[in-house]
Amino acid sequence: MSLTPEAVATLSRVSTATITTVLLKKGLRNVWMRGTKPLRPGQPRLVGPAFTLRFVPAREDLATPESWSSPISTRTAIEAMPQGCIAVVDAMGVKDAGIFGDILCARMVKRGVAALITDGVVRDVEGVLGTGLPVWCDGYAAPPSVAGLTFVGWGEPIGCGGVAVFPNDIVVADQDGAVLIPQAFLDLILAEGAEQERMEAWIVNEVNNGAALPGLYPMNAETKARYAASKK
Repeated sequence: MSLTPEAVATLSRVSTATITTVLLKKGLRNVWMRGTKPLRPGQPRLVGPAFTLRFVPAREDLATPESWSSPISTRTAIEAMPQGCIAVVDAMGVKDAGIFGDILCARMVKRGVAALITDGVVRDVEGVLGTGLPVWCDGYAAPPSVAGLTFVGWGEPIGCGGVAVFPNDIVVADQDGAVLIPQAFLDLILAEGAEQERMEAWIVNEVNNGAALPGLYPMNAETKARYAASKK
């Protein structure tokens, strides 16, 4: 199923916490990308197809400032990013080399990239924030990427925060971090995610009205019947 504007609108109303719950019920336990924290508090929930980029450990003959002019560079990769994508970067969890800075992020904004997500860190943090590009990462550091990483390519399967990410898998990111929806499970989340949100909102209302948790969360048969009646 393609990621239509209607699908984006639906997923924008479904939290990452709900998505992990729905996928867990289908046996998918490893979909939350570790280390992906919002760089700016209050960033809105964002949805998009993954555009993958990959780093490996730095090797002195390859990880050099001269490599930034190579055909295989982050600069070239950014020019291949389609509008509306979410750049998902495998930085191996390295925290002492910033993969992108303000100039690269500014170019991503001009290309219409929805967000940057990485298990690594960014640099020039004030400038990055100034670009307005939503970023989920594991912090920030002054040194450039070549201080600790070698960029090797884009558009291939990667691991980000311990999660396997394939190009065009769906990514949803909010205040709880970034979650992967495998393409084959998109229709499931679209069908069940919104209902899960409605059910949990009803449960919260019951709790606020003084209801005890046993039999409510999870629901027993009587509570399920009351919930079903509330939707009529």
